[in-house]
Amino acid sequence: MDYKRLTIRGISYSQTQSGAYALLLEHEETNIKLPVVIGNFEAQSISLGLEKDIHPPRPLTHDLFSKFVLATHFEIESVIIYQIIDGVFFSNINFKNKTTAEELILDARTSDAVAMAVRFDAPIYTTQQVLNEAGILLELDLPSKEVESEEEIAVEGNLSTLTNEDLKKLLDDAVKDEDFDAALEIQEEIKRRKKKID
Repeated sequence: MDYKRLTIRGISYSQTQSGAYALLLEHEETNIKLPVVIGNFEAQSISLGLEKDIHPPRPLTHDLFSKFVLATHFEIESVIIYQIIDGVFFSNINFKNKTTAEELILDARTSDAVAMAVRFDAPIYTTQQVLNEAGILLELDLPSKEVESEEEIAVEGNLSTLTNEDLKKLLDDAVKDEDFDAALEIQEEIKRRKKKID
């Protein structure tokens, strides 16, 4: 299968889900962003994994599992985000034994898979289908237009009444504000309309 490589672009606090964060992954060639909602612990673990110079006083769960992987002579070859169902991403961690060349694939939450990948400098991949379903293209070159707050309040939760142009503008604004939950909801409405046309 032709997998698409992703890079980590950042982690931001989720504006719509209390105590949650948005992990932003980006396809290297098309700049399509893949926002993944993760918990506080996973956000902290990924951040610490990216900052190689910072070591917590006691090992985090992902650090402990990394030591176990190394002790058994395995390494992480890659992480594959292979599916999204009802807004939930499904991932595999691909291991390989350095001594026997034995391969092992484990199912994992995407947040855990990414936290492990950063500890092994392993590449993160996804499929074109996942990018099509959940990816967001952030168009930074477009001139920004101001949206009145009353208008934003009026359209919240009532996307079906908006024109396609209004939806596109709302999607751009949500992505710029890093409100990825709202962006996904708007994108779902756009996809529903496209399916009706097809």
